[in-house]
Amino acid sequence: MEEAEPKIRKSRASSSKDAREYRQRGYDDALEFAKLIGMEKDYINDLKAKKDVIDPSGDTHSVKGGVKKWQIFLYGRGRFESDITFRVMNGIGEILIECIDAFPESFSEYKRDKATPKKRLRSAMVKLKDKLKDKTNLEAFLNKSIFNVGEVEYLTVKHEGIFHVFHRDDVLKMFCDNLEVCNSSAAGAGTTPEQKVLLRYKGVNLGEIEMRNDSKVHYREIRFNMIKPKAMDLLFEKIPKTGTYGKENKIFIYGKASKRFGRWKR
Repeated sequence: MEEAEPKIRKSRASSSKDAREYRQRGYDDALEFAKLIGMEKDYINDLKAKKDVIDPSGDTHSVKGGVKKWQIFLYGRGRFESDITFRVMNGIGEILIECIDAFPESFSEYKRDKATPKKRLRSAMVKLKDKLKDKTNLEAFLNKSIFNVGEVEYLTVKHEGIFHVFHRDDVLKMFCDNLEVCNSSAAGAGTTPEQKVLLRYKGVNLGEIEMRNDSKVHYREIRFNMIKPKAMDLLFEKIPKTGTYGKENKIFIYGKASKRFGRWKR
């Protein structure tokens, strides 16, 4: 039997490089989309918010690319304390803080004993799952996480070289109508269950809310990821294509988005 190749652990420097490259690809995708809608010289975005592109109608787009995952957010305790929407979201913000507070403030203390905080996390993750099983709560959470409560009009995704434009209302309804909310199970012997909240479609993971404790840099932060291929499959399945934009045939429009997108004076 051949000996398995040893796993190569990424250094913090390489992880930082990957993060920079990921952000740069995001900026490049947003700029490409802006140029395709005729905004090469007056491209406007907001790097600190979810408004990657503001189109000629004044409507905003969250532009997603990537191959495997979208990072919807990566927030620490301060964000959930200071953001008024999380604070009033029917207890969801408090539960997210409870998830963070399950872990000691010191990363070195966590490394000495990882089992105890993971056990404490279980009850908070169960509470979060129970909250998000309510469709109204789930819609509020997704609206905040993806669209910043109506600040962003469109989810615009670069997929296989094409930009696909979906309206916020269609995306939220589709996800809320179809996603099942559950907790993660133990991955094997010696692992702890209920460490994540999973969003599933037909038993397949499409999104995951989890604590990020794998490095000192992002210790005690909550990450919400969506699995891009699975999310795109569901978007294509449930929201019909209703138009295209531009001579390059590189922008496809879906559902309600066709009522407004691209109707500015050209």
